[in-house]
Amino acid sequence: MWELADRYQLFVGGEWKDAASGERFDVINPATEEVVATVPNAGPKDIQEAIDKAAAAQVAWAETVAAERGKILSRAAALMHERVEDLARVMTLEEGKPLAESRGEIAYAASFLEWFAEEGRRIYGDTIPSSSPNKRILVLKRPVGVTAAITPWNFPAAMITRKLGPALAAGCTMVIKPSELTPLSALEIAKILEEAGLPKGVVSVVVGTDAPAIGQEIMRDFRVRKVSFTGSTEVGKILMRQAADTMKKVSFELGGHAPFIVFGDADIDAAVENAVASKMRGMGETCVSANRIYVQRSVVEEFTAKMSERLGRMQVGNGLEEGITVGPLIEPAAVEKVDRHVQDAVAKGATIVLGGQRPAASKGYFYAPTVISGVNEKMLVMQEETFGPVAAIVPFDDEDEVIAKANNTRYGLAAYYFTRDIGRVFRLAEQLEYGILGANDGMPSTAQAPFGGVKESGLGREGSKYGIEEYVDIKYISLGGIQK
Repeated sequence: MWELADRYQLFVGGEWKDAASGERFDVINPATEEVVATVPNAGPKDIQEAIDKAAAAQVAWAETVAAERGKILSRAAALMHERVEDLARVMTLEEGKPLAESRGEIAYAASFLEWFAEEGRRIYGDTIPSSSPNKRILVLKRPVGVTAAITPWNFPAAMITRKLGPALAAGCTMVIKPSELTPLSALEIAKILEEAGLPKGVVSVVVGTDAPAIGQEIMRDFRVRKVSFTGSTEVGKILMRQAADTMKKVSFELGGHAPFIVFGDADIDAAVENAVASKMRGMGETCVSANRIYVQRSVVEEFTAKMSERLGRMQVGNGLEEGITVGPLIEPAAVEKVDRHVQDAVAKGATIVLGGQRPAASKGYFYAPTVISGVNEKMLVMQEETFGPVAAIVPFDDEDEVIAKANNTRYGLAAYYFTRDIGRVFRLAEQLEYGILGANDGMPSTAQAPFGGVKESGLGREGSKYGIEEYVDIKYISLGGIQK
């Protein structure tokens, strides 16, 4: 029977090793506050070694044919499916989400490897009509070179493979810096890549508690030609400034403040189920979770009652236990932020319909599923991303009003709207200032679709045929001397 290792090592250039400093740190289970495992505490020396190894492996990996690179990705995906229970257990232990969600994320993570295993064969060039009969214009696409991925704790497997899949398929090597809160899933993926036959040096996984120092080392190294980051807008801006010094390509998937709009003509039961799915995925700790729920006044009471009843049936507890559908938040600071948002709303006139407190428990970073009504734009829940299980419901009267309110934010990652009016479906698709739109769909993410935001929610896209374009450079060849 498989058992979780209590002492992990870094994966640097195809070798398992401790940090240069010899230091280690604990990974904590947010449901029990117990130590799950210890991990080497990497620093700049370790990340530099990983970059050295990636640079040394880059030429050979770029020259490996796309079909062979795809076979390795396919084998890795198959191993993830075979070991879904083990990988899901690791994820639940370190991140807290219920096992059912963890299993779903492993399948979702594997889907990016499967998709890009095939998409790597389709990095097509072009021929362009020349202005001279003696010349030909050719366009090639080549891997950008060494890349880096800086990934968050809320999707500890999928946020890696969504970056890793296209990078490897395009012929790029990659250094991965996962969150220090959830490093175990990343290291388990490294084991799978090694077993799948990935050449040494092509991928490294380096984790440490001094994220700014590690990030700075990545950003100032000219050999790292592309960085993909998922995290807060504030950190994204720092990385963007640092990227300027070496003119790196960057893609950023940053914060969100997603509106979820329900019109009076919508299927209310479907809207409620989708709102719950969007709001409660990962305990609400996702950048695309519904944060501001706008409901047309004619159906706001019905929607609020059904949403409260549905959330009230969800079971809070340790994600490893049977029947649990709401796990803990990631750390004490997350619980404090959620409670601060709820208390601020109440102080400014909102009403708690459901929840609004931490469940009685001796251990763990839990917060009860919460519904608040009578919410207005002055409340913190409407100004900041709550990142927790709080459904803030706001009534609205007409379409123009709600579009203006939904767009009144510096963020533009995901938005959702529910209506039976096909004209309205297209009007909102064009007028809502967001990169991802769920029209009668609260769960739009999939490997074959482009994921990313506008405004201060980021740059670039991940997934789909567009995602692999982030990892290639375009070369133009003007071929002369063509004589008849």
